[in-house]
Amino acid sequence: MRKVARTQRSPASGSERPRLEPLGNVAYKQIREAIRTGAYKPGQRVREAHFAEWLRMSRTPVREALRRIESEGLIAHEARRGLVIAKLDPQMIMELYALREALEGTAARLAARQASDTEINMLEQMIRDETEMSDDPGRLRDHNRLFHEALFRSAHNRFLLRAIGTVRDSVMLLNQTTFSVPGRPHSAVKEHSAIVDAIQQRDADRAETAAREHIRITLRYRLKMLAEQVEEVPA
Repeated sequence: MRKVARTQRSPASGSERPRLEPLGNVAYKQIREAIRTGAYKPGQRVREAHFAEWLRMSRTPVREALRRIESEGLIAHEARRGLVIAKLDPQMIMELYALREALEGTAARLAARQASDTEINMLEQMIRDETEMSDDPGRLRDHNRLFHEALFRSAHNRFLLRAIGTVRDSVMLLNQTTFSVPGRPHSAVKEHSAIVDAIQQRDADRAETAAREHIRITLRYRLKMLAEQVEEVPA
């Protein structure tokens, strides 16, 4: 398989030498990022030829990448259409958020017990940064992802990190951010602040309660958005 050359510094000499990355990995990363950012929407057909042309590579590494992404649930087979970007119905979304609530609550509880002072300071800084993004839903969406990743790392549990990775993959399919709903940026900052304040006080019970409540509120906004989208569809 053709590979892409990257550079890597040699520990012994300090010089740079090429490191080859399989094209399948390159295709996987770029297609996955395109799905995450909403460049490809749920229900949209997936064609090998299109991605091969877009990535300027043969179909073989693209096919490998698509199989890998399909195994993660981001691409699915649909009758008479073939491969499409996966869609989540309301029931699937509620199931997803139920799991996310449990994981986020556990992460906040563990972080209250195990986060370092440096990690807590970083979480507090991220909330201060968040208050300056209230008029930019796209930036808030990306910042929110980084905040929750930092929260999970602060829990210091590798198995929890693996579990949330699966949930995060599915959340990627919900392209439209809840931060586009009026009032949501302000309420999210308050919810994040409550979580971090409890962690800073080393109050594990309060941290878990605040994190669970945050996800329940997020779900309510998500379902509200879905309901409004249904109402906009002409009869």
